[in-house]
Amino acid sequence: MTTSKVTYQGDLRTSAIHLQSKNEIITDAPTDNQGKGEAFSPTDLLATSLASCMLTIIGIKAADMDINVVGTKAEVTKIMAADPRRVSEIQVRIEFKTELDERTKKILEAAAFTCPVAKSIHPDIKQDVTFVYGRGE
Repeated sequence: MTTSKVTYQGDLRTSAIHLQSKNEIITDAPTDNQGKGEAFSPTDLLATSLASCMLTIIGIKAADMDINVVGTKAEVTKIMAADPRRVSEIQVRIEFKTELDERTKKILEAAAFTCPVAKSIHPDIKQDVTFVYGRGE
């Protein structure tokens, strides 16, 4: 089954439609690569997908353990390399609103690294993930 349809709109912009939900994502080339930078770039989506996937897997594991992780946030930094131009590192900072015991931290952190995106990213791309607890905002 087809997942999405992507259409080139011109001016280095694409429109992607998720066929099941009809949700749309717009991408622009980044300003450092001839684009306008008015939306996520494709490489931004790659980096952001890692954080989104990790939070999803943490959410599944937390629900199994009857732990509320609603409001957990991730900050993502994408590092680019040149020659060839590619993502070389993805930094993810995952911030839990509450403090958790050491056993629970270990379980949730291990779960994050089992997410399909983390397992699909080429090993040459460094995944630098930091977990912070008790950031009740």
